[in-house]
Amino acid sequence: MTTIHGDAEDVGIAPSADDIRRSVDAALHRFLATQAGQHDKLGDPHSAALLRDFVLHGGKRLRPLFCYWGWRGAGGQDGEGIITAAASLELFHAFALIHDDLMDASPQRRGKPSLHRAWADLHAQQGWRGDGDRFGHSMAILAGDLLLTLSDEMFHSCHLPESHLARALPWLHAMRSEIFAGQSMELREQARGSSDTVAFDVIRYKSAKYTIERPLHIGAALASSDASLALHYTDYAIPLGEAFQLRDDLLGVFGDPSATGKSTMDDLREGKPTVLMAITRQQANPDQLTRIDTLHGNPEIDEVGCAELRHIIIHSGALSRVERMIDDRVTRARQALHNTPVPTDVRSALQQLTTAATHRTV
Repeated sequence: MTTIHGDAEDVGIAPSADDIRRSVDAALHRFLATQAGQHDKLGDPHSAALLRDFVLHGGKRLRPLFCYWGWRGAGGQDGEGIITAAASLELFHAFALIHDDLMDASPQRRGKPSLHRAWADLHAQQGWRGDGDRFGHSMAILAGDLLLTLSDEMFHSCHLPESHLARALPWLHAMRSEIFAGQSMELREQARGSSDTVAFDVIRYKSAKYTIERPLHIGAALASSDASLALHYTDYAIPLGEAFQLRDDLLGVFGDPSATGKSTMDDLREGKPTVLMAITRQQANPDQLTRIDTLHGNPEIDEVGCAELRHIIIHSGALSRVERMIDDRVTRARQALHNTPVPTDVRSALQQLTTAATHRTV
């Protein structure tokens, strides 16, 4: 099996997704080991361990994978430089997840307590003074901020030429700005009620660009000064990213919590302004709309209420319509990829990632 630490054993053999994930994980381990003094400043060994465990265990590593193949598609070769740069996106992702869970008051992430809950639990276990929930929230904010800083430091420690890093920085800055914009849109729509138009804006900025388009752009810019490939990557990434988030929204309501690591009640209880719920509202009859208004976003909703909402989603036709939307976007992404001027091994790897991102149970 090809390793991609340092020089490639055989540049003619493309690494598998698992090869890349292992290399990314190894890079994260090495970087966090060098930064132990920084995250140990969170105050105690338990807190530092919680943060390291959150970063290093779980996650699909999609953003590093797309960054790596964006690099290879632009002519880059295997080496520690691209792996380190790609892995830095995972630190940014960890920051985003911590703050997202905090804003959503999500009790779980990847089958474990979300970090703000874990710190609140630690506060109670240690018998510390003050409000445990406030402590957990405050620690989560600080941990997310620390990871945001470390992601930037890791990116700049990849030892690729400074001119290459400078080419990639505009794409990196765009990715960061866009996810903040997408999160802001989601919060506003959650407060006001959603429309399908704004719901699509949310998934485009919070997920499609952040998960697929910008990592591809960053990888390509690190490898080459030719910007023409970015347009091809966009044509592929946006429909795929939308399909990825639409699948995520379905799993948030109909998934298996033992596989997803998250309750299927959370999105309904929080009133998430998803495309799924926007379409449900469009297609619901008056009686169903009344029940949606009563149940969706109700923090006291129980499993019986969630089951009623799922019934409405299915019988309004929204579930089947979203499944068709996913299929349509995957088809468009595959067609765009077919027309993208990248080597055969890169196209094959991206085809596999297309399937992994949209035909999944987690």
